[in-house]
Amino acid sequence: MSMSFDRYMRDMIQPMRDELTSLGIKELRTPDEVETHLLDAPGTTLVVINSVCGCAAGQCRPGVALALQNDLVPDNLFTVFAGQDKEATAKAREYFAPYPPSSPSIAVLKDGELVHFIERHQIEDRSAQEIAEDLAEAFDRVCR
Repeated sequence: MSMSFDRYMRDMIQPMRDELTSLGIKELRTPDEVETHLLDAPGTTLVVINSVCGCAAGQCRPGVALALQNDLVPDNLFTVFAGQDKEATAKAREYFAPYPPSSPSIAVLKDGELVHFIERHQIEDRSAQEIAEDLAEAFDRVCR
């Protein structure tokens, strides 16, 4: 029973993963991958904490897709999936202090330091376009 449920969940969630990876965003599935890619990452980095919730589907992922059409975008694009790759997500969240865990959420780092963060409550109450504008403004400020 558990194996078939796990496979079912993977099959259900794969399109949610693909929505970001199809944009060139690399998935980090383990704590080691997170540490390898985020620890002192040179340049600018986008990290999307993906989720199965409606606001991830309706606002977060579409907002990220729109923001990546900006002239300036981060050098590095990563995602972790909350609730699925739990250990990787926990490791990524260590880089987002002092913000409490929230998913979905979006972080922008420069040379490994957090410079912009959009929490779940800032995603739920805004449109994909508003999130994209917020991110594009952050990209213009830090991706120079």
